[in-house]
Order: sequence, then structure tokens, then C-alpha cells
Amino acid sequence: MLAFQVEKGKLRLVEKPAPRLRPEWALVRVRLAGICNTDVEILRGYHQFRGTPGHEFVGEVADVEGVSASERKKWMGRRVCGEINVACSAYGFKPECEFCRRGLKTHCVRRTVLGIVSQDGAFAEYLALPLENLHVVPGAMSDEQAVFVEPLAAACEILEQVDARRFPAAAVLGDGKLAQLIARVLRTAIPRVVIYGKHEKKLALARRAGIETNRVRGDASDLKRVGESYSLLVEATGSPSGLELAQQMTEPRGTLVLKSTFHGAAPVATWPIVVKEMNVLGSRCGPFDKAIALLRSQNVDPRPLVTRAFPLAEAQEAIVFAERPGVMKVLLKA
Repeated sequence: MLAFQVEKGKLRLVEKPAPRLRPEWALVRVRLAGICNTDVEILRGYHQFRGTPGHEFVGEVADVEGVSASERKKWMGRRVCGEINVACSAYGFKPECEFCRRGLKTHCVRRTVLGIVSQDGAFAEYLALPLENLHVVPGAMSDEQAVFVEPLAAACEILEQVDARRFPAAAVLGDGKLAQLIARVLRTAIPRVVIYGKHEKKLALARRAGIETNRVRGDASDLKRVGESYSLLVEATGSPSGLELAQQMTEPRGTLVLKSTFHGAAPVATWPIVVKEMNVLGSRCGPFDKAIALLRSQNVDPRPLVTRAFPLAEAQEAIVFAERPGVMKVLLKA
């Protein structure tokens, strides 16, 4: 199969065997993959990953290993998306780790992560995942919708972590792909949601989805210019500089949710967290079933966020394009 490998900060096209399957794993032919900011950060050294990146995908099951004939028939040819954390149970580890026993498989101490940690990902013709990680895509849902299930699930995780009924309003700091999805998800549960971002074209996408917007400059002047504060604020700028402004914009005893992942450290003072007695939450992967339900109901439609699709063979060019100012979601079509 054709696949892309991380090499010296770029993607290199290679030809290699399709993944060998463990019992109760599936071989998935990738139909569409999404480029995420995490993929860009991987090329900059995030997690020191050296395999095939890509964790947002929709594909179809091409093979299944170690299951009954009826189970195999159930899965073969089905269109699927997949959870990216591969835990103890999928590898047959006994006993399972403490986090898996507590039901926290996304924090399994032995986990691999599709396209991010020790598990080749979706920038390839095929990938392998355990059946327990797969979710069937409803027939009426397009590939362009289904490829958003993973990042949309990460947005849905916030509503799993906080009680939305406590908040009359919420703000999202950032106007990129994940920030846009977060704002749309919060808008399904909170009356007023405001996105703060630097790019007018991106903010216009949010306004078309019924989300209030405010423009910031993304520099130190914002600390003086932004006057409003919120009891719930989500930092999703993808930049180390976003955290300082996020702390300022969070009310005393408010909740600050951190979504940004990037290579390197964020130099920031911690005293505002102490003085304001803020609740600070890290937030990562989330519930696929809720993301699929939002897409199926069309309460969230991410398709306007797609800027361009590239053939898989042009993945390196697609990554470069994805880093241009103003570009939103870039897809790879196998």
C-alpha cells in the first residue's frame, strides 16, 4: 500500500505492506482523511512521532481477523470511523491497567494513539484498528460529514465535563477548525456562545452558523482591549500565546477548558488561576456516539469548514496548504 511517513519535518511517500491484523482487529480502507493541527505539530516534533500520521478518517472495512463468520459478515464493507486510543483490551494485556479497569481507556497507560503515538494512521491507503474502536457511519451521512466525527467528538467532550445548565454564556478563544466545532457544539446547549478570533473570513463562517463573534489581534494588546469575561471559556487557539488571554477572560470561580495541543511550552503566569480560584480542565477525546448523533440530526453541519480536498498522493502539498492563513479543513481523498 501507499502511505506517508514523517521524515525530517515533512511527509515522505513510501510503499509498504498493509498492516498485519491482531485477533478482533479490522483492516480499514481509508476513503477520506482530515488534516488536523495536531498533524502539523507532529511534523514540528510533537510526541516525536515517526510513523504515518492522521487520526481523522472515514473508511470501509476490508478485512477482519479472528472473529466468527457472522461477526465478519457484520463488519465487511461497512463504512466506519474510529476512536484513536487503542487500549489494553485490544492488545490482550492481562491484567488490564488501572485506568482501563476504571473505564478510562483513553488514559490507558499502555495505549497507542492512531497517527500520534506508536500506531500508524490515516495518511495511507489502509489502517488497522480494533473492532471495539470502530463506529458504523449511518448510510445517509456523507464522507465529508463522517470525517469530522473524531474532532467533533473532542468538542462534545466539553459537555461531558461541565454542566452546561450552569452557564448562561460561553466563549471560545480561537477561530480555527476545532474552535469552530466547539462553538457549534456549545451552541446546542448554551444560549449565548461567542467566538474570539483573528481572521474575519473564519469568523464569518461562525456567524453563518448563528454564533456571535468578536475580533482580536492575537497579541499583547488584546489583554487591554477585551473587556468581557465569562464563567465558561474554552481556549482553542492552538498557540502558546492564547492561555494568558484565556485566563484574563475567565471570571472568578469560572471554568477554563484547555483544548490546544502544540509542540513546546506555553510561558504563562499561574497566579491568576489561584487569585481567581478558577477551575482549569484539560479536555481531549470525546464520545463518538454523541458526535454521530449531532451530524445525523444536522444540528451541527461541519461541511462549510472544508476549504479543499487533495488526492492522498499529494499529502505533503496538502499539509503545506493547510498551514496557509485563512485555510480551514483540508481533506485527503484516497
